[in-house]
Amino acid sequence: MFIVALTGGIASGKSTVSDLLEEKGAYVLCSDRLAREVVKKGAPAWQDIVDHFGEAILDANGEVDRARLAEIIFSDHTERAFLNSVTHPRIFQLMYERLQERDAQTGGKGIAVLDIPLLVEAKAAGMFDFTLVVDVSPETQVERITRDRDSSREEAWSRIRAQVPRDDRLASADHVIHNEGGLEELRREVDEAWEIILDKAGNIS
Repeated sequence: MFIVALTGGIASGKSTVSDLLEEKGAYVLCSDRLAREVVKKGAPAWQDIVDHFGEAILDANGEVDRARLAEIIFSDHTERAFLNSVTHPRIFQLMYERLQERDAQTGGKGIAVLDIPLLVEAKAAGMFDFTLVVDVSPETQVERITRDRDSSREEAWSRIRAQVPRDDRLASADHVIHNEGGLEELRREVDEAWEIILDKAGNIS
């Protein structure tokens, strides 16, 4: 199986790109969705988070209040580092298990896309067959965050600064998808990237 790591900064459009790649036949694993699994009530990561932050971090159903947690970690790099330390290993383990299951089902054929927003921060860049970076300018990120996530410009900049610098992310790329335009333009960018991936994958796919 040919494994593509997909990454990009907040509000760069990774989810849309992963959806478009899935339409083309890629098997997509989203680390954000897996993160929700590893912090579900009663899971080891859930317990670590409650032990560290206290029960005030939980919602009425006893699940981790993701919005409340985000407020904390985006304003305190120490707390962000703690959260990453208890979630990242478990997310990657779950991702590995899902890939193993898929590999067994397909006999090692096909292309898997791992949507990993914090690929560089997790020091996982270069671990996969191909790295695809979705890129937009910081100004576009701020515009999208304030428009789509009900955040102030200050909150938007705080979230952007909490991630690895744009240049570091771009340096990890085998190919860059530029997402400053509309959906049709993005489709063309994804079409181009897919052809490159197919060429690199060769007879694996």
